[in-house]
Amino acid sequence: MNILIIGDEQNFISLQRKGGLVAHTVERTDSLKGAEALQNRDLVIDLQFDAHPENAAVYAQYPAIPVLAGVVKTSLQTVKKTYGCTLIGCNWLPGFIDMPVTEISLLEAIQQPVLAAIMQQLGWEYELVQDAVGMVTPRVVCMIINEAYMAAETNTASREDIDVAMKLGTNYPMGPFEWSKKIGIKEVYEVLAAVYTATGNERYAISELLEKEARKN
Repeated sequence: MNILIIGDEQNFISLQRKGGLVAHTVERTDSLKGAEALQNRDLVIDLQFDAHPENAAVYAQYPAIPVLAGVVKTSLQTVKKTYGCTLIGCNWLPGFIDMPVTEISLLEAIQQPVLAAIMQQLGWEYELVQDAVGMVTPRVVCMIINEAYMAAETNTASREDIDVAMKLGTNYPMGPFEWSKKIGIKEVYEVLAAVYTATGNERYAISELLEKEARKN
């Protein structure tokens, strides 16, 4: 396949760790500069779509080219309604890109065989989840991080103790503050804000400490 990858060098390196790209013609760019970049492409992987949803207006001009877009802070339904473009939503949030199983959402059942063919060619495992802001894993992980910040706000325990307790008590690979560093606290904040706006659920009301640290970045 002739693949265009849109994203910075760090996230591209994370994507390479998944494997499967060396058998294909791959070009990386920091940003989508126009429709001409899509000519002769078999696949687009947009790692930064959440930050640049306007890219969908360009993708709409080439509906036959599948796009694996990082859609965590919005929903495919919203993208479709705004730009008239049907994408394949992926969890390309930093810290999750190189996970062995990619979390994916679809808007239409007709996309399933297309997705299956792409994943077979790349040799990637995936799991389908419902189209919703925050998807599943990012929503849960960011909520846990938020609760850890709330505990730190009240001096219930130190950050180090909270990380150790979560790893020992729940067998998590990382503690919530370790996760926040890997994802990026600004990303965590933006996911929580998007989910809270979409759901109105107080579980996603953002910790004052977390918001303060996010605004520093």
